[in-house]
Amino acid sequence: MKTKQHGFTMIELIVVIVILGILSAVALPRFTNIQRDARIAKLNAARGAVQAAAAMVHGSSLARGGVADTVNCPANLGPAPNPANNTTNMCTESGRVAIVNTYPAATWDGIVNAAGLTSTFANTEVALNTALTADGYSQVANGATRRIRVSGGSNEANCRFQYNAAAVNAAPVVSAVLTTGC
Repeated sequence: MKTKQHGFTMIELIVVIVILGILSAVALPRFTNIQRDARIAKLNAARGAVQAAAAMVHGSSLARGGVADTVNCPANLGPAPNPANNTTNMCTESGRVAIVNTYPAATWDGIVNAAGLTSTFANTEVALNTALTADGYSQVANGATRRIRVSGGSNEANCRFQYNAAAVNAAPVVSAVLTTGC
């Protein structure tokens, strides 16, 4: 009486290994692209938050007409004076936001805090940079511009967008996202 062997033949095992190798060769590059896609999505979300914050601050500034608040802001964070004068700063629920020409200034206490890119409203640039780093962002100031960058990727300096402060009688300019380094 012969006993029947159970198991796989060598050919079946080789075929399975070859199929797994082909699948991994196809899936691995796609996995790395998912990380890049996530950084680009995060950059686009930050850009959208900056645009929305600029529009909301502008609308509030126009509604307040440059008339100073009579009471202190609910949170004593951000640029002086408190109460807000609605020409150089404006009250929000989280703190004061620096404004220029009725739009958020291109500063840490202006557009970066107004956009809410971090979970906390920072009261100093050092505190903001710490919070931005923890949330996967960084910023670079250059005069009346502020560059927001997403951390990670091949070249952080080329995974960014730029906010240019509003000129007189003009809206701020938010550049398109640069994604070559994401």
